[in-house]
Amino acid sequence: MFGSGWNETDVPDLDGVTAVVTGANSGIGYEATRTLADHGATVVMGCRSVSRGADAVSSIRDATPSGTLDVRELDLADLDSVASFATVVNEAYDGLDLLVNNAGVMAIPYEETADGFEYQVGVNHVGHFALTGRLLEGLRAGAGVPGSAADARGPSRVVTVSSALHERGDTDFDAVEGGDGVANDYDRWTAYGRSKLANLFFAYELDRRLATAGASVRSFACHPGYADTNLQARGPEADGSRVKRLAMRAANALFAQPAAAGALPTVYAATAPDLSGGEFVGPGGLFGMRGAPEVTESNELSLDREAATELWERSEAWTGVAYDLPEAR
Repeated sequence: MFGSGWNETDVPDLDGVTAVVTGANSGIGYEATRTLADHGATVVMGCRSVSRGADAVSSIRDATPSGTLDVRELDLADLDSVASFATVVNEAYDGLDLLVNNAGVMAIPYEETADGFEYQVGVNHVGHFALTGRLLEGLRAGAGVPGSAADARGPSRVVTVSSALHERGDTDFDAVEGGDGVANDYDRWTAYGRSKLANLFFAYELDRRLATAGASVRSFACHPGYADTNLQARGPEADGSRVKRLAMRAANALFAQPAAAGALPTVYAATAPDLSGGEFVGPGGLFGMRGAPEVTESNELSLDREAATELWERSEAWTGVAYDLPEAR
């Protein structure tokens, strides 16, 4: 078997663990939610559509009676919705043990969020930056996920889902702010790569700042490889292109691994006791696109600490969410 050989049977008992998963009603988020619940976790499902979230709960319940599922409305393209979701979660739960920043969009035509950001970076990064900051106090109060000892709990975790296509990203952070100039020079794949590179800057910088603070929370990044999900269809659907939609479906059928396999790097980053913080997890097989999860490497640009610091400072200004964390050493 490619990669570590790690699979769902290696997930520890998650009884007593409270997790938040964004985009939990479909694709990688759905499969991660199902797996976490199957091992006993309480999962707060952040979904843009509560009705689709309820449908996902029914489907998960057909597969497993374990865990507790709590659907809450969350639109990452609207910072007011992010704030409302975080308030509801913080009031409902005394502590959080796991946050999975999974929801995202890919390669869609130019659009802006409710707050005026280019939509892909606005959803994939800006919304998750605000959400994580607003849930950080709850994560610091959490008991954490199971540790290497059967009776121990390790730090709480934040897992941010990136993509192998972060390699197409750049540090044109001005483009995040949208506007006619950005719209007129818009390349959807460059914007997607920029959003996924931003996910890595954020995940790595967050872990450095948490470590500097001595916080009992650690941050990880992951990517699913090439997985068969609805994510790829959003662009063709927005274009109204039946040909592109059929071509995407055919490519998924021929080359992609199932969504459940694509979710394994996320679940590994969320629960594997051999991780210490700051790792990037992905499939260990062919070209990093399929196979069992293992620790892998992101590109050189993603390790640029100056760029990460600049994005962090801009993200605080964009969202109005300031983290109670010192600058990383």
